[in-house]
Amino acid sequence: MVDRPAAHLAAEIATQPGDWRAVLARVDEALAVLPPRGARVAVTGCGTSFYMAQAYATLRETSGTGPTDAFAASEYPLGRDYDHVVAISRSGTTTEVIDLLERLRERSDGPTTTALVATAGTAIPDLATHALLLPEVDEHSVVQTRFATTTLALLRATLGEDLSAAIADAEAVLAEDGSTALEGVREAEQVTFVGRGWTVGLAHEAALKLRESAQFWTESYPAMEYRHGPISIATTGRATWAFGEVPAGLDEDVRATGAHFEHRAIDPLADLLRVHRLCLAKAEQAGVDPDRPRHLSRSIILT
Repeated sequence: MVDRPAAHLAAEIATQPGDWRAVLARVDEALAVLPPRGARVAVTGCGTSFYMAQAYATLRETSGTGPTDAFAASEYPLGRDYDHVVAISRSGTTTEVIDLLERLRERSDGPTTTALVATAGTAIPDLATHALLLPEVDEHSVVQTRFATTTLALLRATLGEDLSAAIADAEAVLAEDGSTALEGVREAEQVTFVGRGWTVGLAHEAALKLRESAQFWTESYPAMEYRHGPISIATTGRATWAFGEVPAGLDEDVRATGAHFEHRAIDPLADLLRVHRLCLAKAEQAGVDPDRPRHLSRSIILT
């Protein structure tokens, strides 16, 4: 039997509110292996996992839990000292993360490391000091959705956030009719995503999702950077989508170009699910299978 296009991605998008609710039962388990309050922390990953790392790093630092930086695994500054490194990898086999953890283990004064991984029996959990496995949100689609959002939901909960509103917003997003859920963006020829603070990572992730799943032209920026050049491509038939807080006047500036300005006053992680729905719609329009993006595989393993 041949899977119909988007079968896996559609199913994995649909489970997310329930996944977030279920993972809250693991907060104490996560706290036991994550960095303690006050620790100097680096968070790392590749692709989607890096963008979740960016979001968590900002949330951890702004919550007063401790200084926290985020790096793509290939760009980690080995000469800098951290107390604890958190590595995120769905597959547990990403080459750059493996290389980084191996190099950190070689140091006699190396940091404590924690790996957040979906797939057991892989290299990354074995290389880390601690590992937290999330097999319940592993995925068949090459395109990451529920592992990434559930990992970030868990990390937010460990910082003391109440996710009940986020879960309710996500349920509403998935229940909404497509004609209203994606009005203004479904037919857009181009979308630019912007965010502030922790939602900059979500903006980058949203853009990546549409590029991967639908071969669609997207860009992403910190919201205050948008007027420093990127706004030059805004025009009729295109859209700018903001996550979370919107800088004063940005919506008017976008609309003045003729472009559509998209923003909802809901939890930004739930708003990312609207992007996931847009991925399915844009992939269908383009006639591509988002479960199998061109030139991509489930894990990037370099030889």
